[in-house]
Amino acid sequence: MSHTSFPTRPLGRTGMNITRIGFGAWAIGGGGWAAGWGAQDDADSIAAIRHAVARGINWIDTAAVYGLGHSEELVGRALKGMSASERPYVFTKCGMLWDKDRPTAPPRRVGAARSIQAEVDASLKRLGVERIDLYQMHWPAGDGTSLEEYWQTLLDLKQAGKVRAVGLSNHNVAQLEDSERLGHVDSLQPPFSAIRRDAAADLLPWCAQHETGVIVYSPMQSGLLTGHFSEARAAALPADDWRSRNAEFSGDNLRRNLALADALQPVAERHGCTVAATAIAWTLAWPGVTGAIVGARGPAQVDGWLGAASLELDGDDMAEIAAFIENTGVGTGPSSPARQAGADLPLREA
Repeated sequence: MSHTSFPTRPLGRTGMNITRIGFGAWAIGGGGWAAGWGAQDDADSIAAIRHAVARGINWIDTAAVYGLGHSEELVGRALKGMSASERPYVFTKCGMLWDKDRPTAPPRRVGAARSIQAEVDASLKRLGVERIDLYQMHWPAGDGTSLEEYWQTLLDLKQAGKVRAVGLSNHNVAQLEDSERLGHVDSLQPPFSAIRRDAAADLLPWCAQHETGVIVYSPMQSGLLTGHFSEARAAALPADDWRSRNAEFSGDNLRRNLALADALQPVAERHGCTVAATAIAWTLAWPGVTGAIVGARGPAQVDGWLGAASLELDGDDMAEIAAFIENTGVGTGPSSPARQAGADLPLREA
């Protein structure tokens, strides 16, 4: 998709200009695997993707492991029939292999060249595309493969034309440095939200310095900052929803997190938008962030956060949110760009 009515930002040096938010396809992978979100309705999921694209979102982020291939298949079904001008950029990830006989077992982190080469072909088939726009190593390898080996494999796939750009997800600064020496890291995908702010301390400044695009995931902390979550809802999460086992969704952490969502409400009201859009816009106000990945399981959920595509928080908004963070001790990491390590960088201009 080369055109959209929403503001766009260049994704590093890739030549792709992406909307400030993209459709995240983790949750639509469904349940029955280690990091599933419980049962989903495939028809609603496809409708959500098509609705987001029709409204102007010009990229989708998925991964082979989401739903053990199911998410990529749904993205492929959603894209089917779209013209070249309508079709969004498609980003996916590799390096996590699952056992078909034990689908709920944790996936293995595999970086062997032959494995990644087989993975990209499988993803191309499931997605129904000729080339993947951004191919990312999902996590550092855990099979003994060196970073240099798996990063070179991704660079080779880019050289061969199977993928347009290559990036890393869930990697640290030292790993970025080692990769950059071999070949440019087009993008990084770290977790980042007003609760989980650690990426701001070192990853965002590094990426800004090296012209590496940043697409953050879980900007609403997997639902906690939507303004629609509650202690009762957390307690009712099904056993096959990974959040039911996550520390942020129980006890004092949950109460602090929900209080932060409440603190976003006055900012949202000033801008005439939802708490969800405000939480996402908070991540986009940080220097170095290109875009945010946002999930939805139906068209109505898309409408709940779509306002973030054009919402710009100002310095006063960020200071108000930072004051709450500092006073309550919620989450971890710098509270605002003004507290960002070594960053005298101003907030992004509107």
